Amino acid sequence: MEETLYNIEIHKNDNGYTGMLFSDVDGRKEFKNEYLDKLLRDITIDMQLALEEFSNRTSEYTETQEVVK
Repeated sequence: MEETLYNIEIHKNDNGYTGMLFSDVDGRKEFKNEYLDKLLRDITIDMQLALEEFSNRTSEYTETQEVVK
């Protein structure tokens, strides 16, 4: 079963690029950069950090549940 984790919109404007990242967990975030490759890097790093944090919370919850049993 597929699940959408993020929706990403990227727009080009006079000053460079604007990226918008949408997720159920983090809501809406906006990124701006003059260069597309740097904008994509910023978005990717943000997603990695958010997914690592979620993974850590999930494993902490699982460990807590195992101790309770």
